[in-house]
Formats: sequence, C-alpha cells, structure tokens
Amino acid sequence: MDRDKTLLSVEDLWVRFPGRTRTVEAVRGISFTVGREKLGIVGESGSGKSVTGRAILRLIQSPGEVAAKRLEFDGIDLARVDEATMRAIRGKRISMVMQDPKFSLNPVMTVGQQIAEAYLVHRKEPAAEARRKSLDMLAAVRIRNPERVYDLYPHEVSGGMGQRIMIAMMLIPDPDLMIADEPTSALDVTVQMQVLAILDDLVTKRGMGLIFISHDLNLVASFCDRVLIMYAGRIVETCRASALHEARHPYTRGLLQSLPRIDRPVGELQVLQRDPAWRDGPVMS
Repeated sequence: MDRDKTLLSVEDLWVRFPGRTRTVEAVRGISFTVGREKLGIVGESGSGKSVTGRAILRLIQSPGEVAAKRLEFDGIDLARVDEATMRAIRGKRISMVMQDPKFSLNPVMTVGQQIAEAYLVHRKEPAAEARRKSLDMLAAVRIRNPERVYDLYPHEVSGGMGQRIMIAMMLIPDPDLMIADEPTSALDVTVQMQVLAILDDLVTKRGMGLIFISHDLNLVASFCDRVLIMYAGRIVETCRASALHEARHPYTRGLLQSLPRIDRPVGELQVLQRDPAWRDGPVMS
C-alpha cells in the first residue's frame, strides 16, 4: 500500500449560504490534500471546519452552494459525479463520524442492527456474515462482551461506548478515508484518550486517511501528523502537528496563548485580539 499516495485533493473550495440580506461565505477558497495520514483541521466555532467535511461528502443542503476547481478523491471528481455514484462512495470509501452519537444513532434499532446495516448496504452478504463482522468490529473498538452490546439500544450505552459504536459502524465497510467531526468533544478526558487510541490504532493498521476536525489544539498536536488552522472560512496556516507550538500566524499564536497550562500557570489568560487583515492575508506554511 502506497502511504504517500494522495487520496483527496481539494482546490479552491467555496461554500456559500445565500440569505435575504447577504450571502454568508462559510468556506472561502481553501486548498489542501490528504494522504494516508492523520490531518487535523482546527479553529474556533464558525471557522468552517465542519462545513468543509460535509462539503467533501456533498452533504451541504440547499440553499447552500458548493463550488471548487477540484474536489478529487482517488481519481474521482466528487463535484461532478451523479448522486447514485456519490451514495456508493459515502460510507463505503469515505465515512464520517459525527460529534455526538446520541444524535447519530437510531434510537429504535439495536446497536448490532445498525452496524450490520452499514455493512450490508455496501455488500451483498448473508445476514449471518454481517452479524459476525459486526461482532468483530465491536471487539476491534475494544468493547467488552460484544454479544451483549450487539443487542442493546443506543440509550442503554454510555457516551464513550456510543462513540466507539459509531466508529465501528463507519469502519465496517473498510473505507479509505474517514472524516471525524469533533468525535471526542462530548466525552470526558479519560474516555477521550481511549477513543483516540482506538482511532489511531485502527487508522494505522488499515492504512487509511483521517481528517480530524477539532477545536482542541493540544489534542490535535498530540494526535495528528499535519494541521490546518482555519479562520473565517480560510486556511491561515499549515504546519506539522509536532511543530504546532512553533506556529507563526498571529491567529494560531493567539489560540495557543489563550490555553491554560499546568506547567506554566498564569493569573489571567490572554484574550485573542482579532485583526480584520487575517480574513484575506497570506497562508503560512
């Protein structure tokens, strides 16, 4: 498997939402690539992170408008394929884990039924094989006693277990790329680390690409390979995750300086002072 191969190429992506008095440009001309790596996208709420992930999968609903010079996944032009082809790509080749499992899991279906359905919708296999694969995936995301959990309903599991179930559901079709939209923000720190360890292990073993969307800079710095920093719908800086503390853009520096640190306590955290020039300034890399 070629780990240096580019899976996704995004060039000049725009997402607009027309309104009565003005058009909101949620994403403004961003460009990036993703290989078989862990790519983090960070920024404040409203910076365009989640909209970018949804635009890749063509999940922006009308009246939202998506335009791009290039939106190519493994040689496939995602912006121009028909909806039937796009449905075959969603889930099977590109999957997406949402922020909170209680809003993504079906409350009237058991956990096992939902994971098996995610497998069967893309593969013509007997139900018994789907059940076996589902139990294997539950074990892969480190859920003890998969047979018991298979028959539970979403309201009978904890938040951390629910997020593991969502990961199992998204991974069972064996996708090439996963988009994880703040998958740990609703979890406490201990469970958060467990879920990240599972994601890291599965992504590495399967040789997948991962787009990890988050507002937590420290988390992304410790987990990802590269980081894109977004502000007001634009990418203002790109850097290696391990060198995030050396970021040069004043927006990134401001975000880092506003974080509390145990090893360097201060009486008062800095407040980020925004500069209008950041909206259209040069990208730093």
